[in-house]
Amino acid sequence: MPVISAPHSFNEGQLYVDLQPILGRSLYLKCEGFNFAGSIKLKAAIEMVESAERDGLLTKDSVLIESSSGNLGVALSVIAASKGYRFLCVTDSRCNLSTRLLMEALGSEVHVIADLDANGGFLGARIDYVRALCASDERYVWLSQYTNPGNWQAHYRKTAPEIAEQFPQLDVLFVGAGTTGTLMGCARYFREWHRPVRIVAVDTVGSVAFGGTPGRRMIPGLGMSMRPPLLDESYVDEVIQVEEADTIRACHRLARRGFLFGGSTGTVVSGASGWLDRHGSPDLTAVAIAPDLGERYLDTIYQQTWLEDLYGDRVLHGDDDEREEADDGARDSEEVTAGSAGAERASHSGEHRHRRGSRS
Repeated sequence: MPVISAPHSFNEGQLYVDLQPILGRSLYLKCEGFNFAGSIKLKAAIEMVESAERDGLLTKDSVLIESSSGNLGVALSVIAASKGYRFLCVTDSRCNLSTRLLMEALGSEVHVIADLDANGGFLGARIDYVRALCASDERYVWLSQYTNPGNWQAHYRKTAPEIAEQFPQLDVLFVGAGTTGTLMGCARYFREWHRPVRIVAVDTVGSVAFGGTPGRRMIPGLGMSMRPPLLDESYVDEVIQVEEADTIRACHRLARRGFLFGGSTGTVVSGASGWLDRHGSPDLTAVAIAPDLGERYLDTIYQQTWLEDLYGDRVLHGDDDEREEADDGARDSEEVTAGSAGAERASHSGEHRHRRGSRS
């Protein structure tokens, strides 16, 4: 049995959920939420903190500071508490209340930004605040997840090899796009692999990470209000953008089968499901990455009043839910047919897709 003395020493990296019974398509979901930080961000946080320690940037008087919509803030709170550092997380009003309370319980300070930036998001304002504090006091050490190579290197060294070990015949990998650390680390690894793997980035509508028009985004995790500095699109074969309403439906569909996941996972599963309905084949090996679990979203995407206020009282009555309610028993060929039809309707109404040229 594992015996640890530091919370960041434990991270279950080889747990997958077979979504075939739920989606009617073969898709393996890599669960990254089983650690003391509760998300995939623990990997990047460890890499960035330990790199700063090796470079002599952190001392006993240092104050870690980072801009985060939630999960990286929790991961850094766990590490800071374990290592004895002070930590200030600069977040915004979309951050889940439970996430803010969790960071504070771990001894971190939390500053909430309420003003939107020029792109209609909070990221620019958060970064401006971090830069101002760093300029005012040299004790602050900004890890900068948006530009720090340790962000993607963590997934090049850990996440991608974990997938490769379990799925040596991998054909397509679906990765959510936020800072694009996970995306770039996995994409770089599989570019060098023994067989071609199609890398599909899943973003949220309203994000400008891959271009497009900025829009309202209420679910934290994926999406950016600026182009991610770490992003190199030459490693990405295709980009799928998913409406937040479809994210919510996917989360509730999984929850009705006993799997409570976060908003980022709902986005990735929704995008992957639609892609597989259009392009999948029985012999295709597909994996999607689930960044976190759903407990921190109980007062948002799993709370009826919050949903109705933001998305209307019909948000849970889309194509996916109607199909799920029509056949809540065993999944058979009829559900596969209905799933294809539902995905086709979604492709004309809510989901926006951008195709990238295939790699040679």
